[in-house]
Amino acid sequence: MTGRPLIGVSTYLEAGARWGVWQLDAALLPVGYPRLVQRAGGLAAMLPPDDPAHAADAVRRLDGLVIAGGPDVEPARYGAAREPRCGPPAPERDAWELALIEAALASGTPLLGICRGMQLLNVALGGTLVQHLDGHVGDEVGVFGRHAVKPVPGTLYASIAAEGVEVPTYHHQAVERLGAGLVGAAFAEDGTVEAVELPGEGWVLGVQWHPEMGVDDRVMSALVRAAA
Repeated sequence: MTGRPLIGVSTYLEAGARWGVWQLDAALLPVGYPRLVQRAGGLAAMLPPDDPAHAADAVRRLDGLVIAGGPDVEPARYGAAREPRCGPPAPERDAWELALIEAALASGTPLLGICRGMQLLNVALGGTLVQHLDGHVGDEVGVFGRHAVKPVPGTLYASIAAEGVEVPTYHHQAVERLGAGLVGAAFAEDGTVEAVELPGEGWVLGVQWHPEMGVDDRVMSALVRAAA
């Protein structure tokens, strides 16, 4: 291929979003995501929720795929009852993004899951989630925290960042049981799984933190290189 790889990024679907004089339903994405793709050498394309039947067609047109952060995954997707501190469902996103993940895995398209995206990757492969844990957000609502993650030697993630790093984080859910074929690639000090990957010929990685909120572009740069 020539030129910059085309990296699709899934989006939120929000009712009554506000900008300028408008208050309308919107497909939106924090600007940190496309800026991170651009800094890493890719072209960013937004993928708003659509009919899951179209997911494979969308992925065929991409060089790489990012499943972005966002709301909690519906517990029924992994066979669990909803707990009190689980957030409200986002059924359109769940269905669309699960279909995108399945299409990327089937086609060998390089795939990066970020926060919710990592959790959804785990669910897509039959894993389960912890519906609430403390200590992985900032001190205030809407404020990112930071904590250290340690890579597992010999993993794809360790080949990208061999040393422990502090990462921007905002999540209250996490991987519980790993999905089929996934391995833990990085952990927090409290044992929380912070990165997962799917060993094999493809490039599949999920990170629990939010690289789009920091200055370390290595994970996205690795995706873009794989997409190229």
